[in-house]
Amino acid sequence: MTISVLASGAQSLAAAPCRVAADPELWFAEAPNDVEFAKSLCQDCPVRTRCLEGALERREPWGVWGGELFLQGVVIPRKRPRGRPRKNQNDEGVAA
Repeated sequence: MTISVLASGAQSLAAAPCRVAADPELWFAEAPNDVEFAKSLCQDCPVRTRCLEGALERREPWGVWGGELFLQGVVIPRKRPRGRPRKNQNDEGVAA
């Protein structure tokens, strides 16, 4: 989060999931399930909108910001698992 987010509403920032989560690495996780969990924690965050706006403005290179996943400064819908998909796997990652 940027200084602008920190400066505006320190009280609400203290309740932000990224500040109270046990593992700060969760917001930069490699596993798709962990990324989705981090995004879900952001849904009720009091500074979610400001966090997302700041991340878009800064073109954050990676991580979960404001409930969205960033990669190379762009919001992407979901993180794909590492490696090649199986030949008999559909778009949802389920074996056909």
